[in-house]
This record gives sequence, C-alpha cells and structure tokens, in this order.
Amino acid sequence: MTPGTSKTSLLDRYAAHAGTDAVEQLRQLAEPLRGLKVVHVNSTRKGGGVAEILESVVPLMQELGLDATWEVIEGNDAFFACTKSFHNALQGKALRIPEKLLKAYETVNADNAERLRPILEDAGVVFVHDPQPAPLLGYLPNRRGKWIWRCHIDVSHPYRPVWKYLRSFVMPYDASIFSLDAFVQPMPHPVFLIPPSIDPLREKNLPLAPERVSRVLDKFGIDPNRPLVVQVSRFDRFKDPLGVIQAYRLAKGFVPGLQLVLAGGTAADDPEGEMVLREVRGAANGDPDIHILSSGHHSERTINALQTAADIVLQKSLREGFGLTVTEAMWKGKPVIGGNTGGIRLQLLNHRTGFLVDTPEGAALRIRYLLSERDRIGQIGQNARELVRQNFLVTRHLREYLTLIVALTHGNEDRIELG
Repeated sequence: MTPGTSKTSLLDRYAAHAGTDAVEQLRQLAEPLRGLKVVHVNSTRKGGGVAEILESVVPLMQELGLDATWEVIEGNDAFFACTKSFHNALQGKALRIPEKLLKAYETVNADNAERLRPILEDAGVVFVHDPQPAPLLGYLPNRRGKWIWRCHIDVSHPYRPVWKYLRSFVMPYDASIFSLDAFVQPMPHPVFLIPPSIDPLREKNLPLAPERVSRVLDKFGIDPNRPLVVQVSRFDRFKDPLGVIQAYRLAKGFVPGLQLVLAGGTAADDPEGEMVLREVRGAANGDPDIHILSSGHHSERTINALQTAADIVLQKSLREGFGLTVTEAMWKGKPVIGGNTGGIRLQLLNHRTGFLVDTPEGAALRIRYLLSERDRIGQIGQNARELVRQNFLVTRHLREYLTLIVALTHGNEDRIELG
C-alpha cells in the first residue's frame, strides 16, 4: 500500500477492481464496529498465505475505523517442529508426536499468553490463525471479547489422534472459520465458511510493464521465446515439487524447448523447507532448463514477472487449504493446472478456468494440450481472471470477516443497524 494514501483514495483503488458497491458495503458493515479492538494472531510475519492475507486485511480494517492489530507468537525449534507435525498430521499423515514436543507447544503458548495478556484480554474480537497459537485462549480466563479460530489448512481427513488433541484447545472458542465445507469438523460452536483471497494492489498482483518482465527473465537465464511453465510455492512435500519435475520431463518429450521454474521459499514456522529444497535440487540433476529459485533470489515483483511470463502455471499440490498462488496466476489471466484437492477445486473448473489433475502424467498431458492449442490459453485465462474478480479478492474476504464480527458482537439484538 502506498504510504500516505488517504482512506478514501485507498478504498477507491479497490473499487477499481471489485466495484464501487463492494466498497460501499464495507463502509456500511464497518460503521457499527468503529473503534472495536480487533487482534489477529499467527506464528509468522513473513512466508505463506496467512501472513500475506493479514498484511492486507489488518490495514484495511484500520482504514475502516476498527482498532485492528496483528500479533505474532514467538517460538523455539521444538515448538515449530511440533506445529509442522501438526500441519502434516492434519492433512492426513499418520504420525506420533513425541510428548516432549507437545509439552514445548503448550509451554510456548503459555509464555506467549502471558506476554500478550494486556492486548488479548482487552480485545473485543480475537482471530487466532491455525494450530500454532490455538491454546492461547485457555491461558486467558479473563478475556472479555469474542475469540475465533481460523483454520487455513485442509483438515478434511485429519489423523484423528492429533486432531482430537488440537480440538480440545479449539472447543472453547466462540466460533471457527474454515475455507471449504469439506474441511469442516464438528464443533460445539458456530462454524463459518470463508475462503481466502488475494490483494489486487499488492506488488505481485499489479500489472507489470513488458520491459520489467524481460529483465527478470534475463536475470535468471530464461528464454522468452521458448514455452515456460511455472510453479510458485514454498518447498513443502504437500506442494509436490518432485511431481512437478516429473511432469515437466514427461511433457518435454513432446514440447521441445520447454522450461520449468520452481520458485519458492521457506516460511519461518516451517523447519522442513531446507530439506525439501535439497531434494528438489537433487531431482533437477543439473538440468539447465529447470530454474530453482529459493527465498533469497526473488521479490514479489520477481514472482509477478514469472507468473506474467508463464504460458502455464502449475500448482500440483497433494493437499491444499486453498492455494493463493492459483488465485494470483488466474488474476493474471493464466491457465492453471492444479492438484485435484482442497481449495484448488473451488477455483479450477476443468476446461473453463484451468485443469485439475491427480498425477504427474495428468499434468504433463494438460501441458501438452495447452501448448498445442494456444487459443485455449487466452480463453481459459480470461475466464479465470473474471472468476477471481467476482469471488476471491480481499474486499470479499473482508466483507465476510466484518459480517461475522457484526453477528458475534450483536448476537443478542433483534435489530442491527448498519451505517
């Protein structure tokens, strides 16, 4: 966001993408909440979709008159090893988490609850994002506001012992939010469905001049005259980067000159990222047409340029809460080939806004099809952008957060007056 931008002009910039009606709805919903203290809590300020969403949602809440802040819990290696295990188990992997890691998880949350006590106990509404800070509520018996647990993970088929342990911390919350109906687990409180979103004003979603795109391609030795497929994701086994390399190799036998970019990074709360990155480099085996870009090599503008330059964008996830990189690519008018899982299914409609695949062979087949039917790339890309405009911009996301807050904070009233 541009420093010094006024409230009106900033909202008007969103109106240019989402429409003036969408912005007016935000103002009306926010009016009865003016001055309400809202706190978001997660485990990292950089890396991953949750942090990106909060970077946009929190300032917009402030623009609309809410007293909104964003707090990040502090943890040690044992804590993040535990929460990474949670992440894997909640997405279906059967594993036993050692008692000492669970103890570290609870101790870290107890320490953070004490550190954040003045902020959290005084808040009118607290959004706690994902498993990492879930136990905070249990250490703050004097809280006065409403607490909401926001789950961004695909928990459609969790490993039950781990889910049972985590659920014990979440049950006392006033509400839960999941991204899709398929992810919802039984709760003793109201459950809401709110898919994630992208911010059209972020640097990686704004239109780029062709010369800027060309400079990025030159920097990494990518030939603009040869077909290019790109996957942007942190290096995580559930993102299946090894399957992407396999799909690329299968497709290259039919598409001479094909190039692949795997651009990713490691979130501060993911201790496995460096290990997966080493595996990806080993699988690439020195192929000069596989470009592996880790965190230190790219900015948001670089990611924007790579997605803009791509003929096709991949997101071949095995599990996926939503897939914001899918949304970003669709916003740029790109056809996406994505894993047939989680929130990707909500975005990709076969042959209309992209393709869903289950295997590297399926991904390779769709790559071949699109690169041999170039007119379909533009048609699918146009459909994809419009789907995002209507459903997956931050203005819609914020509208649903505000609606939820109004419902929870005025739940006992027969009539709610909006501004």
